[in-house]
Amino acid sequence: MNEKQTVACGKFLKLVKDGRWEYAERVNSSGAVAIVAVTDEGKLILVEQFRVPLGKRSIELPAGLAGDDAGKFGEALANAATRELLEETGYEAGVMEFMTEGASSAGLTSETIAIFRARHLKKVGAGGGDAQEDILVHEIPLTQVPGWIAQQRAAGKEVDLKVFAGLWFAGK
Repeated sequence: MNEKQTVACGKFLKLVKDGRWEYAERVNSSGAVAIVAVTDEGKLILVEQFRVPLGKRSIELPAGLAGDDAGKFGEALANAATRELLEETGYEAGVMEFMTEGASSAGLTSETIAIFRARHLKKVGAGGGDAQEDILVHEIPLTQVPGWIAQQRAAGKEVDLKVFAGLWFAGK
């Protein structure tokens, strides 16, 4: 059996070496969430922000960490999903429903992400994220999402693959 070694550790990530494997572990949070938010008018809520590792803007589902704020470790994933949706998009969910949980990138990280579906949305704020974020909110009719995504890619933006998982759950 190989001995697991910590190569480096930051505020939210730890780089680990285990035999020939090198991977990242999440630290100082109790999980990650992504939210498939669809308005009563059938619009999918997506967010856009600059992602340093990619060096470009990325189209994503609203998402974030659970329990990453001081005193919040162990925060329930549904509560984190509700909080992140409001913070990033300005929408409050009447219903926040757990859909599934799984690996975000099984060869890179031990992190798993819980996907929730938010329904009966009510716009109560501007969104845009916290002070460290610069998030744009997009409301795209579900029937137009594939073409809109193609336009975003043509404009040089990255599209997070969780968006496609979100489309699967949007109509369920």
